[in-house]
Amino acid sequence: MLTRALIVVLVILNLGVALWWLLRGEPVSAPPASPVGVAQLEVLPATQAPPAAATPLDAAPALQDVTPASAPVAQPSVPTAAPTIAEPAAAVADTPAPAPATSVPAPAPVAAAPVPASTPAPITASPTPAQCVSLGPFADRAAAQAAQSRAGGALRGARLREVADAGATRYRVLLPPAASREEAQATVKRIVAAGVSDYYIIAQGEEANAIALGQYRNREGADRRLAALSAAGFKATMVASGGDGSAQWWLDATLADGTGAAAVRQRTGAAQQRSLECARLR
Repeated sequence: MLTRALIVVLVILNLGVALWWLLRGEPVSAPPASPVGVAQLEVLPATQAPPAAATPLDAAPALQDVTPASAPVAQPSVPTAAPTIAEPAAAVADTPAPAPATSVPAPAPVAAAPVPASTPAPITASPTPAQCVSLGPFADRAAAQAAQSRAGGALRGARLREVADAGATRYRVLLPPAASREEAQATVKRIVAAGVSDYYIIAQGEEANAIALGQYRNREGADRRLAALSAAGFKATMVASGGDGSAQWWLDATLADGTGAAAVRQRTGAAQQRSLECARLR
């Protein structure tokens, strides 16, 4: 780009000099007379000017010498042709042509990876919690076994349970007597740490140093208390009182899937049905 600008400047300068030469109106002064007997040197005008050399970038362009040649003494001669202005062909020729732009192929579009369709997770029905019941009471073991046979596949894991003092009006839950008062107090600390409440140490009598853990009017409440103490690691017992000493038999089992407790009670002929914690059947 800088070289081209320099060439344009040179051309403009040459055109200005030529225009000045053509339009000047001053007469050409005659050269001084040469001495007689001295040979004269005549300079002929050049027919073709040499090509202008490339001017360095940091130097000012030089003007061509356009002073007219000397005419003969006898008859002054006026040049008939203007000096030829050198065309900057060589400079233009020396300028390297710009290289053609190389076409860069557009990158091929990257195919997006197929997104797999999300497979819905299979919906599984939550298992129905097991339901355990206690059927009875039966007068003896034979009657309880007959009821178990009539139930058939409606009951799973059935077992017979004898209840002494069936006519009792009170049920007490307690831990057996300890060897000393200090040992009983240490057991109480363990009971408190396990989160069990409603307790006291029996101070006298046959059950001295025993730990009472509750008194209930029905057997179901006493059974739940025994299960909680057993889960905490204490081996408690249940003592019934106020009955006639008669025994009863109960049928404890887990209901089969889709079986109702009322339908099983009617099939076995039991007078009562009670809900039962399934953990007690294990």
